[in-house]
Amino acid sequence: MASVIEAPVTDSPPQRVHVLNSQRTNSLMGVRILGTGSFVPENVVTNEALNTRFGFDANWIKERTGILERRHALPGVSTFDMGVAAAEKAIQAAGINPAEIDLLVVGTFTPDYQCPSTACLIQNRLGLDCAAFDLAAACAGFMYSLVTAAQFVASGNAKYALVIGADCMSRIINPGDQRTYPLFGDGAGAVILARGDSAQGLVCYQMGADGSGGDLLDRPAGGAKCPITSEAILSGQHYLRMDGRSVFKWAVRLVQDTIELVLERTGFQVADVSLFLLHQANIRIIDAAMESLKIPKEKIFSNVHKYGNTSAGSVPLVLDEACRAGRVRSGDLVLMCGFGAGLSWGTGLFRW
Repeated sequence: MASVIEAPVTDSPPQRVHVLNSQRTNSLMGVRILGTGSFVPENVVTNEALNTRFGFDANWIKERTGILERRHALPGVSTFDMGVAAAEKAIQAAGINPAEIDLLVVGTFTPDYQCPSTACLIQNRLGLDCAAFDLAAACAGFMYSLVTAAQFVASGNAKYALVIGADCMSRIINPGDQRTYPLFGDGAGAVILARGDSAQGLVCYQMGADGSGGDLLDRPAGGAKCPITSEAILSGQHYLRMDGRSVFKWAVRLVQDTIELVLERTGFQVADVSLFLLHQANIRIIDAAMESLKIPKEKIFSNVHKYGNTSAGSVPLVLDEACRAGRVRSGDLVLMCGFGAGLSWGTGLFRW
């Protein structure tokens, strides 16, 4: 969930910067993406609207993040609804019979309920005959879910896997938090995975975590350790909290390091990659990666200006828009990277 606005210099304690120290990577071939889909709510919330409602500085948001607007789900619309809509589009794009889907993985940390899982709700709505479960890894949720589902497909234990990334961020952010509330939006994306030939799939991927930075981006109340109480609500502990400056610094370093590692392990160069699809957290994080890795602007596909940070929905949403824009073709190398709370990240170089 590394969508951040750097805070101004204050007299606060020194900020911590967590860096990538894991060198573990893996490969998972013989998997292909048959179809993609995405969904965002119709309700558009512009920076100007936030200025009118809460007094947020619209120009400051644009300059610090590149975000011009985001989508907020109206009452009655939830993570489940967005996930269903994205899934239906992915199934249609794949051209398969939903009855053949035998696995459903939903990356989300804003489930409709603690139980049942959002995946079970979606499975029931779509009438699927499959195992279904949620996977919580915040903004890395889709990449974690993609790799997990790909294991089932590659091993022959699933024929078609439906993978969804969806989050309803507007429900867990404090409207009074001027440095966090403007950053996030609601949205979902989905893909259908199937067996591919030996040249298709995850040429190299890295899944990582650094729990020592867990308190940089957390939501204290709502779990077994700190259940929801009237006191917790009054103190705002049920809302997402973020140390913006530290998360920003970590994200900039992390994106550079994990992409460099994946490319190094495969022997590929930036020039060999057709498209980079980075988590849409903050345009300054994306720009920093472009500059440090010398990625040409035309190799980056971005929609952060339209949707803000949609957490687990971010990577599959930008992937679907890139596919529908004709930016992804058979044989292309596509690099996807999600990163956020946990701290956690997932980076994959996918041969289409």
